[in-house]
Amino acid sequence: MLLNFDRLGWWKYVLVTVTVLTAAFLLLPILFIAALSFGSSQWLIFPPPGWTLQWYSQLFADPQWLASAWTSFRIASIVTVLSVLLGLVTSFGLARGTFMFRDALKALFLTPMILPVVVLAVALYAFFLRMGLGGTLIGFVISHLVLALPFSILSISNALEGFDKSIEDAAVLCGASPLEAKIRVTLPAISHGLFSAAVFSFLTSWDEVVVAIFMASPTLQTLPVKVWSTLRQDLTPVIAAASSLLILLTITLMALVAIARKVLKS
Repeated sequence: MLLNFDRLGWWKYVLVTVTVLTAAFLLLPILFIAALSFGSSQWLIFPPPGWTLQWYSQLFADPQWLASAWTSFRIASIVTVLSVLLGLVTSFGLARGTFMFRDALKALFLTPMILPVVVLAVALYAFFLRMGLGGTLIGFVISHLVLALPFSILSISNALEGFDKSIEDAAVLCGASPLEAKIRVTLPAISHGLFSAAVFSFLTSWDEVVVAIFMASPTLQTLPVKVWSTLRQDLTPVIAAASSLLILLTITLMALVAIARKVLKS
């Protein structure tokens, strides 16, 4: 009989302890940042001497912070749409195609996930500088798309490989065109992959800082770049407030992914 958790004896307490310690190691820095964002001190002091919401008020009253947040949202939204569309077309080719070097091509698409981000950032910066796209919205979108596209391809390809193509073929036999069968049968069946691709693409663009630093200009910078530049000048708790909102959005979207996966699979 295979061992389950209840049959592990005293080992299960060891596993629980290691799990709790690992979770604490990962979560405590996030909790510290959240606590500092509510501290009454004008410096990043822990534990805070008191509690206040003034740093969030300053954050939402500062037009520069709001402009950076809107820039991040706008870029991330465009990147999400393009990443899902391009990832969908590419995934169909990789999952359904039978051409030579298909596996090598798939590995090539996933290269941005393996390369050090700073190496990719320097390469993109040098290329866009020659193309005159440095510090522009188009440059931001393309550079973030390079980072987000592998997540779309991976999510959608896995969903397509788990889909029974005979269902799509049956729809064609019943009179639907190949395109109609893909739209009305295949896409709803892989909607969990599309949703995951959209969320991961959005978060990849929203949280990106290394490439964004190279692409930023005095008039166009994302929220992570604003956090980084402010951190170098002043350790104000407004940074903790902005970081807490970034973390909150990331956790919310990841929770939506988990809920959507359960709903779509049930």
